[in-house]
Amino acid sequence: MKKISSYIRRYWYAYAFALICMVISISLDMLSPQITKRIIDDVIIGGNMNILTKLLIGILIIGVGRCIFQYLKELTFDKVSSKIASDIRRNLFGHIQSLSIQFFDKTNTGELMSRVKDDVDKIWGAMGFVGMLVIEVIIHTSIVIYCMVKLSPKLTILPLVAMPIVALIAIFMEKSLGNVYEDISEENAVLNTVAQENLAGVRTVKAFAREKFEISKFLSHNKRYYELNMKQSKVFVKYNPYFQFITRLLPVLVIIIGGSMVIKNEISLGTLGAFVEYSNNIVWPMEMIGWLSNDLASAFASSKKIKKIYEEVPVIQEKADPIILKDVKGTIEFDHVTFKQGDKQILNNISFNLKSGKTIGIMGETGSGKSSIINLLQRFYDVDEGSIKLDGVDIKDLTLKELRSNISQVMQDVFLFSDTVSENIKLGKKDEIGENEILHAVANAQAKDFIERMDKQYETVIGERGVGLSGGQKQRISIARALAKKTPILILDDSTSALDMETEHMIQKSLNDLTDTTKIIIAHRISAVRNADEIIILDEGKIAERGTHEELLEAKGLYYKTYMAQYGNYLEGITPALKEVI
Repeated sequence: MKKISSYIRRYWYAYAFALICMVISISLDMLSPQITKRIIDDVIIGGNMNILTKLLIGILIIGVGRCIFQYLKELTFDKVSSKIASDIRRNLFGHIQSLSIQFFDKTNTGELMSRVKDDVDKIWGAMGFVGMLVIEVIIHTSIVIYCMVKLSPKLTILPLVAMPIVALIAIFMEKSLGNVYEDISEENAVLNTVAQENLAGVRTVKAFAREKFEISKFLSHNKRYYELNMKQSKVFVKYNPYFQFITRLLPVLVIIIGGSMVIKNEISLGTLGAFVEYSNNIVWPMEMIGWLSNDLASAFASSKKIKKIYEEVPVIQEKADPIILKDVKGTIEFDHVTFKQGDKQILNNISFNLKSGKTIGIMGETGSGKSSIINLLQRFYDVDEGSIKLDGVDIKDLTLKELRSNISQVMQDVFLFSDTVSENIKLGKKDEIGENEILHAVANAQAKDFIERMDKQYETVIGERGVGLSGGQKQRISIARALAKKTPILILDDSTSALDMETEHMIQKSLNDLTDTTKIIIAHRISAVRNADEIIILDEGKIAERGTHEELLEAKGLYYKTYMAQYGNYLEGITPALKEVI
C-alpha cells in the first residue's frame, strides 16, 4: 500500500496553496480583535471619532478577505481530497483484482465492499475536511497564543494551562475509541455481507420462505452495529462535557482576572476586549479536539483495514521473463498432474494429451475433480505435482493474460452483468467484436429467437446476474459470449444442463463445426460428450476410465452405467438398429 504521505506529495502544490490561503484567512481573523482594541481605547474612551470610519472599513475588508480565502482553502482541500480518495480507491480495487482466486475463496464480498467504499471514505475525510480542520486548529491556536502574549503575557497563562488539560482528555478519549472503531469496521463488513448475500439470493430466500429468518439474522447484526455505535457515542458523550466546561470557563476567567487588571491599570479596557475576543477564538479549536480525535481515530482504523488487504499478495505469480506464444494452436497436455486444497486431495496423477482442434469430454460424479481441471488449466490455482503445457510450453512460463485470453469458457454458474445483451456477449473482446460476430455467435448458440423477441433486442438491459431470464436463456447468452471471443480453446462446463434436448443438439452441431478449436466439455449428460475424440471418467480425483463413446460402452464400466441410467428406459422399447444410433 502506498503511504498516505505519497498521495499528499503528489498534490503538494495544491496543499501548499490551500495552506497559504488558510494562513491569510486566519491572520485576517486575528486582526479583528486589534481593531476592537482601537475602537474601545481610541474611539470610545479616547474620543477620536476621525478614525472610526477607517476602522469600520477595515472590519469590512477583513470580513470580505476572510470569505475569499476561506472559500479558496475549502475548495482546494475538497478537490485534492476527492482526487486522493479516487486514487486510493482505484489502486485498492486494482490490487484486489490482481489477487488470486484463493484470496476470494476466504474473503466475503461484503467485507471488500466495506473496504473499497466506507473505509476509503473515512480516509477521504481525513485528507479533506477533517485534515483541514486539524491543520487549521494548529495554525489558528499558534497565532492566537502569539497575539495573546503580545497583549498580556500574564493573561495568556490561562489558555496555556487549559490547553494541555484538553489535550490530555482528548488522548484518553482516543484510546477508548480505538478498539471501538476496529469493532465497528468489522461489524460493518459483516452487515454488508449479510445484506449482499440476502439480496443476491432473494429468490432462494423466497422459495424456501426464509424471509423471517433472514430478517432476524440481519437485525441481529444490525443490533450489534447499533450497540457498537452507541458505545462510541457514550465514550464521546462521557468526555465531551469536559471539553465544554473548560472552553466555557476560560472566557469567564479571562473577564474576571482581566477586569481586575484593568481596575489596577495593568492593561487597558481595549486590551481586555481584544483578549476576550482571542479567548473566544481559542475556544472553538479546543471544542473541535474531541470531534477531530473521533474522526481521525476512525480514519486510522480504516487505514489499518485497507493495509491488511495490501499485505495480501497474489499466490499465482508470473515469471519475470515469460515465454510469448505468437500463434496459439491449442494443444493441451496434462502430465501426471496432482492437486490438493489444504489436506484434501482433489486430483491425483491426471494425464492426457489433447491435440489442437480435438475434443475431450470429462465426466464424473459431483466432487470428482472435473472443474478443478479447467481451474488449473487457466492457472486459477497451481498444480502441486506434474505440469500443464499449452503448445508444448508449461503454462507457468506464460503470462496470465496470454494464457487466459486464448481460452473461452462457458461456466457452470452463469454470470451475466447488469448491462445490454450485446455488451454481455462482447465481454471477451469488447473492442474487437462487431455486430456481425455477435449475430453469428448468437445464431450458433440458438439464442437469436428469444433475444429478438425482447423489446430492445440486443440493446435490452439484462437485470443483475441475468434476472428475468430463464436458466436456458442465460446459458445460451453465455455460450454466445464464448463463441464470439473466437479463441483456440473452448471450455464448456456443464453448459447445456438447462437446455432441452433439441436445443442442445443444435448447439452441439454448431460446436462440431469448430474444427480448428480445441474443446474441453465437462458434462453429466452422455449426449454432450458422446462425439468427443476422447472421454475420461473421473472417480475421486483419478481417471477411472478413458476412451471413445463406443469403447467405453463396450467396457461396461462407470460410463456404461451412466449411459444406462440416462437411456435404459428408452432402449427397452426400440429396435436394435435404432439402439446403434443412440
